[in-house]
Amino acid sequence: MLKPIIGIILFSFVFVGGAYFVISSGNKPPVPIAKYFIQNKNKPIIEAKETFYDMGTVKVADIKEKEFVVKNIGTKPLLLSDISSSCGCTTGQIIYKGVSSKEFSMHSQSDYVAQIDPQTSAIVKIVYKPFTMPVYGMVQRQVFMSTNDPAMQKLEFKIKAYVK
Repeated sequence: MLKPIIGIILFSFVFVGGAYFVISSGNKPPVPIAKYFIQNKNKPIIEAKETFYDMGTVKVADIKEKEFVVKNIGTKPLLLSDISSSCGCTTGQIIYKGVSSKEFSMHSQSDYVAQIDPQTSAIVKIVYKPFTMPVYGMVQRQVFMSTNDPAMQKLEFKIKAYVK
């Protein structure tokens, strides 16, 4: 009688411990984000020559993409974090040195931080899938992110489309 109870208790501990290991294995400690002030000589400086794109007329079944270039023209690493979007139909993704992040959308919660070295560029890829949240007519969507550039701590990319 005692052996089955001990077996059940032991199994429960192993199951709970294994579940905890599986759940927490993907969680890494957050990357510390260096803070700079505008008056600092050495700091990251973000350059995004284009932050808006008109996709024109799109069908509700279409998938449209736009790549924006972000360059760090400063002397310290530029960090991009807290990436999200204004709608579940729109995602943002960072591509740096050939490596793509996951796609981030409206409900994404992540400790992901992209580090862009001085004098290098990354791509911010926006994907719009109107069929995910069908809305017809003129639509504007955004992808947001935080940066450690003291002159531009928030960056927003916008797309516009006429959905039919």
